[in-house]
Amino acid sequence: MPLVQLVKRQWLDYVRTHRSRRNLLVHLAAVPAFVAANTALVVALLLGMWIAATLSLAVMAASLAWQGRCHRGERERPEPFSGPAEAVVRILLEQWVTFPRFAFSGGWTRALREASR
Repeated sequence: MPLVQLVKRQWLDYVRTHRSRRNLLVHLAAVPAFVAANTALVVALLLGMWIAATLSLAVMAASLAWQGRCHRGERERPEPFSGPAEAVVRILLEQWVTFPRFAFSGGWTRALREASR
């Protein structure tokens, strides 16, 4: 599936799969941690800092595990991955594009308000 179509589909499905208060709060902490660790990984690899790269991978993995665990508490879950390549692309899109867009557009606040009712 073309990247533009994947971004659009993920965005349209995002509110439906992010309604749990716990999941929303975890994303607010875990997504920035993933993005920071992902950035640190690239820098560490470019500078040959192998221990820092390993720690960055560990933080990224922990962030994704935490988010995945909280997604189990959602009534509706995201569509399963069709394969490893699609999993990587969708995960990176969610962390770098879709969640920040959701947060900065006010969607996160609206979803949290609705989840609190």
